Amino acid sequence: MDDRGVIERINELAAEEHELFAQESDGSASPADVERLRGLEVTLDQCYDLLRQRRARRAAGQDPDDASVRDPSTVEGYIG
Repeated sequence: MDDRGVIERINELAAEEHELFAQESDGSASPADVERLRGLEVTLDQCYDLLRQRRARRAAGQDPDDASVRDPSTVEGYIG
């Protein structure tokens, strides 16, 4: 997946996340919605990480297509 594809996926996931946040905020979210929301947060983190990897590889003169999605425990373990 190229940068454009990753960004499009991020936008799709973010739109769904926004809808689920709204449902959670107004109390209409089901337990499955809340679980989906938590999963989206992890998937979004993985997508942002992949995009950062691709950009870093490109900036270093390396092939951005060699970047790969990292497992949730890695991307969720970052300290900001």
